[in-house]
Parts: sequence; C-alpha cells; structure tokens
Amino acid sequence: MQYRTKPEETEGMPGGIPHIIGNEAAERFSFYGMKAILAVFLSQYLFLMDGASGKRMDEARATELVHLFNVAFYITPILGAILADVFFGKYKVIIGLSIIYCAGHAALAMMGQFGHSEKWMIAGLVMIALGAGGIKPCVSAHVGDQFGALNSRLLPRIFNWFYFSINLGAFASMLLTPWLLEWYGPHWAFGVPGVLMAIATFVFWLGRKRFAHVPPGGMGFLTEAFNREGVYAMLKLLPVYLFVAMFWALFDQTGSTWIFQSQDMDRNFLGFQWLPSQIQSLNSVFVLTFIPIFSLIIYPWVEKFWPLSPLRKMGTGFVLMAAAFVLVSFIQVEIDAGGKPNIAWQIAAFALLTAAEILVSIVALEFAYTQAPRKMKSFIMCFYLAAVAVGNLLVFGVNHFIRIPSAAEEQLTAAIGEMPEDWQGDPRTVVLPGYDRSDIEGAYIRRLGKQAEAPLEVPGQEILNRAAQTIISHAEKSGRFPDEKTGTGLLLGMKDHWGRQIRYLTLNSTTVRVWSAGGDGQWNTKWDVGIIVSRSEPEPEKKASWLDQLRPEEPWLAERKRELGLTSTQDGAGETFSQTTFSGGQVRLQGAAYFWFFSALMGATALLFIPFAMIYRPKNYLQDS
Repeated sequence: MQYRTKPEETEGMPGGIPHIIGNEAAERFSFYGMKAILAVFLSQYLFLMDGASGKRMDEARATELVHLFNVAFYITPILGAILADVFFGKYKVIIGLSIIYCAGHAALAMMGQFGHSEKWMIAGLVMIALGAGGIKPCVSAHVGDQFGALNSRLLPRIFNWFYFSINLGAFASMLLTPWLLEWYGPHWAFGVPGVLMAIATFVFWLGRKRFAHVPPGGMGFLTEAFNREGVYAMLKLLPVYLFVAMFWALFDQTGSTWIFQSQDMDRNFLGFQWLPSQIQSLNSVFVLTFIPIFSLIIYPWVEKFWPLSPLRKMGTGFVLMAAAFVLVSFIQVEIDAGGKPNIAWQIAAFALLTAAEILVSIVALEFAYTQAPRKMKSFIMCFYLAAVAVGNLLVFGVNHFIRIPSAAEEQLTAAIGEMPEDWQGDPRTVVLPGYDRSDIEGAYIRRLGKQAEAPLEVPGQEILNRAAQTIISHAEKSGRFPDEKTGTGLLLGMKDHWGRQIRYLTLNSTTVRVWSAGGDGQWNTKWDVGIIVSRSEPEPEKKASWLDQLRPEEPWLAERKRELGLTSTQDGAGETFSQTTFSGGQVRLQGAAYFWFFSALMGATALLFIPFAMIYRPKNYLQDS
C-alpha cells in the first residue's frame, strides 16, 4: 500500500497527530510504570522471587543497575535511527520494535513463574531497552515529519503537547504501578504496563493511513551525514549535548537515589501516606502545570526584557537543576543526623527540578530536530538521547566506584565454587580466612543451607554484638537511636578484635552502624567488619479510601517473607530491632556527601555553559525548506 510521503498542505494540525499523542501517552505509561518500581524491586523484591539468588541487593548496586539500564535504553536509539533513516523508514521501525518492547514487559511479568528470575529480568530489560530506546528518536522525528512550511509555526506547540502526553501517561503509571507492587507483587506491577504497551502499538497502527511516511534516505543518508554540512551540524551539536548529559545525570536519579532518600522521610503529605516510588509522579503534575505557565506567562513576560533563545533557556535550567540538588543535599544532612524530614521538602526539590526540565528537556528536544539536516532527523536526535546515556553512565560509574567489596563474600564465592552441586539443602559451616590468614580467631564463619540469608560471623563478633546491644538499649529507653556524639560516647572503651576503638555512625532515623576498621586498620575497605542495626517503625495510620476495597489484607512483601520464613523478633517495647553482620560491602561516598558531589558538578556545568552559549550560532532545517 502506498502512503503519503510529504506533510499535508495545511495551516492547521496534521491528521495523524492524535494517533501519535495517544500512542505516546500509553507507551510512556508502560515505560515509566516499569521504571518507577525498578529500583525498589531490585533492592527489596528480587531476592525473594522463586529462582533468584536469595541475596539482597544493596541500594548502591540497585542504583548502579538502574542507571546501566538507562544507558542501554538511551544508546539503542542509534540503532533505531539507522534502521529508520537508512533502511525502513520511521513507521516500520516503530511498529517492529514495539513488538519487541511488548515481549520485554512479558518477560518481566514472568519472573518467578519458572526458570531463573534474574535471567528473566535481564532478558526483559534488554528487550525493553532495545524496543523503547529504538523507537524513541523515530517517534520524536515522526512528529516533526508531519509539519511543513505552512504549519511549521505549530511545532513548538505540538512538542509541548507531545511532552504533555508523556507526563500524563507517566503520572498515572507512577501512582498505580507502585501500588500494584506493594499489594499485588511484581507480576501484576510489571504486567499492567505491558498491556498498556500493547495498546500503544495498536493505537499507532490505526493511524498508518493518516501519517506522512517520509521515506528512508538510503545511501543518501550516509552521503548527507558525512558531507561538509552534515559533519558540521553534528560537531556543532556535540558540545551542546555534553552539557545536557550532566543535566540528565542528576535528573534520572529521581528514579533511584531520590526514591531511597524518600524511604527515610515522613511521607505523610496532603493527608495521604505516599509510597516512596509514588513521589516522583508529582514531577508529572508539575510538568502539566508548569508548561502552560511557562508558555503563556513566563516566556512572554521575560521576552519583554530579555530575548529568550533556546540556549538561554537551557542555561537557566542548568542553574535550577543545581538548586534542586542543593536542596536534596540539605534534606540528606538532616537524615544523616537521625532526623525524619517531611516529604514536602523533596517535593519542593521536584518543583525546582521540573522547572529545569521544561527549560532544558523540552527545549533540547525541539532544538535537536530543528538543527538536523533533512535526511538526518532521527540520527541527529540521537545526540540528544545519547547525552542522556552519557549522563546515566556517569551515575553508573560513580555508584560502581563508591561500592566497597566484601572480603568475606569474595572468599565465600570461591568456596561455593568448590562445593559439590548438591550442597544446597545440606547445612554446613564454612570457615573463611581473615586478613591475617594465620589467625584462626580472625577468620570469617558463614553458615550455609536452604536460607541464603544465613548469618555471617566476623572476628570480634561478641564485642560487636555487645556494642549493638548497647545502642539498642539506648533506643529502647529514649525512643530513638542516639546521635553520633552520644553513640560514640556510649561505645567509648569498647575495642574490636585487633584492640582498636569501635566506631558508631547514624545512617538515618531507623538505621545505624557499629563497626571496626578490620584487620588492615584502614576505614572503608573490604576488610571492615561490623553490624547494621535497624529499627522498624509501626505503620502510620492511613485514611480509609475506596482503594482499600481493592487490595489484599497484607502487602505482597509481608506475605512472601512469611512464606519463606523470614521473620523478625519483636522486643518488649513493641518495636522490631534487627542486626545484620557485614564484612565490607558499604559505600565510600556516604549520605549527604553523595548529593553534594553531584550538586557541585551541576553548578560547574551551569557556569561553563554561559560562555559556550554566547558564541554558538544555530541553523534551522525543516522538511520542505
């Protein structure tokens, strides 16, 4: 069947736009729903799934994997752009990769049903990265392809509506999907977004006769890409999106480190007790609110005094992003001191971040399209998406670097590799040599069996247990863990296995650490040993709502832990204290220091962007110009 290959000759909106907007809303629901729960799923759910390794993932490792997925998601657009611009055209690539996208959601929904859960997870995330990433530059460029000279003035408006549909779908999914994970578990939480992706594919297919199908450039694409004009356009855009990369390094942490931060905050806001993953949905609310405010009020008013070019908007956005992370850093300072700030402070940071998003992300999306030569629209827009990948690669690298390995876990992995295949189910004790291999009292002891969370004993375990109990006794009397000065005083004189003073550190209002520098005598290395002491808090009272009629009596996680026999012991005060012995495995950039690090990077980026924007000279290209 032959399709129209040029934009409609109309001064109004092209006929295929409703199908693109509807597709984008449903597709973004599926993607952001999955992404909203990924960090929490990795750190709190995955190890409990049938066929999983059984070892709980720490937050730094979960953050690392979330951003590694983001890297893959934002790199695959290069493949999608080449397929679209050289071989098949945008429409065929969008349909084909959407089917792979749907299969990825199905793989995530099947985790724990049979086979190895972690392998199903990897397969699902790979297919989603390929499908969602591959179609991303094609969909954005496909929007621009519908416009010609007569209605090109509507491009800024349609890109705003395009972004509006993204955030409408994202808002709905980031409210619903965490609720599904909390009460119905991973199968429903990953399955429902998969259904929405199937709907998105169908809606897009329905608009096939109303679209302008700009044909692929074939070898002409390569000729144009590597002629003087094409190379010049790419080189001009490259430094722009290196700046944008830093913006996305911070922005995408709303789906990882900001979620983990919100777990340590008082999440009672507007009369509701929010789940940690739901807070990020307010970003979409702010976007839907701020877009008309910026378009109809702020931009026209500022234009009276100061012409607003795309680069000036982006520079202002960089400053606001730095301000958002400074606020989050102050929040973490309070958490590190054992406080429990209200989630309203993080919501204020989301407001600053959203204003920055409108000034950077929407503007950069439109800027990428207008700066691309006609046969390179999808390919040049990959620079914008690759910038997101570079930003996430930075976050991945930072979290990989700050993770401290565990000497005991390294030795245990080697020991398990030497055991017979049927060792599981046959309880046994494994003795692992410590830092001084000639000192049997300095060895690690690990009991293995059906429960993967079997206890670890480290050198000086008895004194560490006494130190932990001292802290717990104080918490029972005062109702909270001691601050660092008080806790340090309580442990004064307690020496570790090597005769050194035991340290105390508050991580948040419910978690503290007592630990030793270990055999090497150096802090924050793989030889550190200690105990993490956690205190559970009673669930806050929630207002009854119609949703209570739709959920089970207890959350999926509580039911699953009960099935596996993973229970805690409650003390006489009615609170649950747990102790977890560790060997290494902590992080080097702890608490507020982590957020201050990224605040400084964003501030430096904003300052460096100013002279660059002053010398940059843009050149616009349209399909029929």
